[in-house]
Amino acid sequence: MAPVPGTSDDGPPDATRAGLRRLLASFPGTTVPPWVRQALLDGVGGVVLFAENTPDLITTRRLCDELHAIAPDVLIMVDEEGGDVSRLEAVTGSSIPGNAALGVLDDVATTGRVGRALGALLHAVGIDIDLAPCLDVASQPRNPVIGTRSFGADAQLVARHGDAFVRGMAEGGVAACAKHYPGHGATEVDSHAGLPVLDVGLAELEARDGLPFRTAVAAGLEAVMTAHVVVPELGPDPASLSAWSSQRLRTDGFDGLIITDALGMRAVGDDLGRAAVAAVAAGADLLCLDAPHERDAELAFRQALDALTAAFADGTLDLAATAEADRRVAVAAAAARRRRKQPRVDVDTALTALAEAGRDAARRALRTTGSPVLMPPVALVDLRGRQNLAAGRTTSAFQSALDDRLRRLGEPPARRLDPAADDLDRAGAVLVLTREPYPEAAEGRALAALLERCPSAVVVHTGLPAVAPHVPTRVDCHGVGRANAEAVAELLLPVPAEPSR
Repeated sequence: MAPVPGTSDDGPPDATRAGLRRLLASFPGTTVPPWVRQALLDGVGGVVLFAENTPDLITTRRLCDELHAIAPDVLIMVDEEGGDVSRLEAVTGSSIPGNAALGVLDDVATTGRVGRALGALLHAVGIDIDLAPCLDVASQPRNPVIGTRSFGADAQLVARHGDAFVRGMAEGGVAACAKHYPGHGATEVDSHAGLPVLDVGLAELEARDGLPFRTAVAAGLEAVMTAHVVVPELGPDPASLSAWSSQRLRTDGFDGLIITDALGMRAVGDDLGRAAVAAVAAGADLLCLDAPHERDAELAFRQALDALTAAFADGTLDLAATAEADRRVAVAAAAARRRRKQPRVDVDTALTALAEAGRDAARRALRTTGSPVLMPPVALVDLRGRQNLAAGRTTSAFQSALDDRLRRLGEPPARRLDPAADDLDRAGAVLVLTREPYPEAAEGRALAALLERCPSAVVVHTGLPAVAPHVPTRVDCHGVGRANAEAVAELLLPVPAEPSR
C-alpha cells in the first residue's frame, strides 16, 4: 500500500490500513486535494462534506461523483438537518423548517414527506448518509446547541417523528444517522465549547432520552452518532469515548455504524490523536475529526492517523478487534452502492419537491398571538445574541424573505436597525427577531426596552416555544431556515389578490 503522506512509518502496513478505515476525512474547497485522493485509494472510511464544499447543488453532485469515481466504496456524509442546520443550502437557508416546526405541527405524514423529499435531494447529489435527524429530547429549554433542532420536549413525540423522518429518508434514497446518543437535549453546555454533563438517573435516561433511538433502530436506522456528553452514573468520560455507549447500543439490537461527533470539539480536549484512539477503543466504527474551517484538515487527518497507526502497531488497539467494525462499514458501503444504482431524480426536480414540502410544513407550523400584520415601511431589529455553533455559516433569511415580499408590494426593503437607534420609534412597522429572550439575559432586557419604545412591534420568535416571550403580538416560527422566514413574511405581509376580471 502506498503510504499516506505524513503518516507514521513505525507500524506495519496493516496498522495504517486499520487506522484509515476508521477515519472520516474532510477538506476545504470544491475539488479533491491530492492527500484526500491518496487516502481514498488507500481505503479511508468516508468523507464528510461541509458548506464550503457545497456552494450549490450542481457543484455538490460533481464533487460526490468524483469522490465515488476514485473510491466506489467510500461513504459520503453531510450534516443536512434542515431548519437551522444546512450545508447544501447554507447560502440561502434551508428549504425545510426544521425539526421543531415538524414537532409543533405533529403530523407524522408531513414529517415523513419532508424526510422523503430531503432524502431524494441528497440522493440526487450523491450523498450516502445524512448525519440527521437529531433525536435529542429538548427537555432543557436553555440548551445552547440543540433547541429547535429537536422535534420537541416529549420523548414519545420525538420518537414518532424520528421514526417517520428516518423511514422517509430511506424511501428517498439516503441512510440516516441519528444523533446525539445518548441524548444531548437536557444539557446546558454546548459540546463545541465545553464538556456537557447529563446528570440523570439511568431509568430516566432510558425512558426519556433512549426511547427515540430505540424506536429509530426498530425503523431500520443504519447509523448513530455518539455525543461528547458525560453521564456520571456510567463513568467520567463522554459517551463518544466510552465503551458503555457502544455496549448499550449493541445490547438494544443496533448493528449499524457508530459514528463519533467531531473529535475537534472542545468537549474532548485538544489532543485529536488521543481522542481518536480512545473512540476506537470505545467501539466507534467511524470517527468525525473536525470541520475544515475550524482547523487544518490535512494536519488533523495526519494527527489522527498517526495516533491510530501507532496504537494498532504497539497493541494499544487490537487489530483483530477491528474486524467487526470493518464488516459494519462494508455493509453500509454495499447498501450505499445499491442505493446509488437507483435512478436519481433531477436536482432541480428534487429541490422543487423539497421546497413544496417545506413550505407547507412551515406555514402550518406557525403559531400567533394577537394580529401580526406589518404595514410598510418596515424596520427589522435582530436581538438574537448567541449563535448556534452547530449551524456553521448563517444566512440573512429573514431579511431576504421580507425584502422579497416588500418588492412584490412595491415597497422599499426593510431597514435593518439597532435596538438603540434614535429613530426606532419613528421607523414605521417594527419587526423584532428573538431566540432566547430570557428576562434576566441581554436579549430579554433588550426586548423589554424596545417594547417600551415600540409597544406595537411584532415579535418573531425563532427559538423553542418554551422560551417564547409574553408579548401582545408574536409569531412563533420554530427555526431560522428559509422556509421559516418565508412563511413569516407571507403571514405578516400578505400580497393583495388581483381583482377578478
